[in-house]
Amino acid sequence: MKAITIHQPWATLIAIGAKRFETRSWSTKYRGALAIHAAKKIDREACEREPIKSVLAKYGYTVDNLPTGAVVATAELNECFLVKHDVIGGVVLLESDKRNTHFNTLDNEYYFGEYSSGRYAWKLTDIEQIDE
Repeated sequence: MKAITIHQPWATLIAIGAKRFETRSWSTKYRGALAIHAAKKIDREACEREPIKSVLAKYGYTVDNLPTGAVVATAELNECFLVKHDVIGGVVLLESDKRNTHFNTLDNEYYFGEYSSGRYAWKLTDIEQIDE
């Protein structure tokens, strides 16, 4: 199984199903099973920002109890979208070889990634959190 290392709190946001897209500066042709590995690094400032803080708290997490250095979930990497525009009318536009999609900038998803034009949004499905 392939794995991707993601800093906290974003790895846990994926594990609890709150983050469905992992944004990267590069595309991937890989599709299939993916282990979500939480890096040892925690972005403490991000953990205190909303809506991240509230979403983590809903599941009992704080900056002090996020798992690090471990696989926290598995997922299927389903599709890779190119971010076409930063924001147009409050909507982020995503484009892939198969289809286009979008989401509203008021959605938490927008705050859980880096959606600048030219970046890539890796769509994750069938996310399963691994018990500690």
